[in-house]
Amino acid sequence: MSGAPALGIEVRRTGIDDPLAEPLVRELTEEYVRRYGPGAYEEMTRYPADSWAEPHGLLLLLLEDGEPVAGGAYRRYDARTAELKRMWTSSAHRRRGLASRVLAELERAADAAGYRRIYLTTGPRQPEAKALYLAAGYTPLFDLTADPEAVGPLPFEKHLP
Repeated sequence: MSGAPALGIEVRRTGIDDPLAEPLVRELTEEYVRRYGPGAYEEMTRYPADSWAEPHGLLLLLLEDGEPVAGGAYRRYDARTAELKRMWTSSAHRRRGLASRVLAELERAADAAGYRRIYLTTGPRQPEAKALYLAAGYTPLFDLTADPEAVGPLPFEKHLP
């Protein structure tokens, strides 16, 4: 399936505790632990489930044939800013434009919810995420020429129309 276009995808708003979100939580946790070590588990348990609940937050999944293939979330950062978190694409479905689709859906939803800015951080060992946010027009809030490991979490922002 890798490399196939992202057609026939259903966008579903859900909760982090929905069984459909389990692959996102599991695979994202495994990915973080693989890249950053066992302490990365804390990132996945840092926020309560209601952080991702509407009206101030949102978790959405892209489903193909009823199965989750990508997803992401935002939570309230401040009155004007949504913080993007939990961006995920199933390892079996990467390189299909799904992350870009999730990002666009989250931006539209945050805009509709009244947010004027999106803020996010990504890890220094996630160059594909850094490239995604730069390609989507996010402004890096760090020196792009610096060693990402020296920067730590890489912050970005994007102002919504």
